[in-house]
Amino acid sequence: MLTRQAYRDAQQRAVNLLRSAGIVLTGEEEAQVEIADLGLGELERTGLELITYINNDRYCAKDLVLFPRQTCPEHKHPPRGDDPGKMETFRCRWGKVWLYVEGVPTNAIQAALPPGSETAYTVFHEIELNPGDQYTIPPNTLHWFQGGDEGAIVSEFSSPSDDSSDIFTDPRIQRATRLEGDNQA
Repeated sequence: MLTRQAYRDAQQRAVNLLRSAGIVLTGEEEAQVEIADLGLGELERTGLELITYINNDRYCAKDLVLFPRQTCPEHKHPPRGDDPGKMETFRCRWGKVWLYVEGVPTNAIQAALPPGSETAYTVFHEIELNPGDQYTIPPNTLHWFQGGDEGAIVSEFSSPSDDSSDIFTDPRIQRATRLEGDNQA
């Protein structure tokens, strides 16, 4: 759970990283930067900052901000009814991100698993994304990612996003951020 001040501080930090990468947000968009602490109370290690530009019944576009060595934990986007699940393309805009997907495990991964959560990570096929690199993740595929030493900004282009239906390997994950004194942010 985050305090309102910690939430605002993380928003401002994410906005500053986006600005430093030359990504312009409107004032309204800056106020809409979402902080996903995932209920673990360790935002610096595990979490994500994001701005959703559009998400409708046909497509979705977001920018994901990762603080230095911050990890978005292992999850997948499952089928929903006739929908096979979200397919997403990650394009690195700034920094470095290590993406892990199902496949032949990389012998010595570059990411550091968040201490105390090691058992919640099961896929280790590493893809390093630097500015201009992109990778498409098929629907219903386990994946996780971590920012490099300076952090990272990743643009995500995908089929419609329903974050509440994501399945995380770590059962402690709560997708909706909760602020002290509120039921939900």
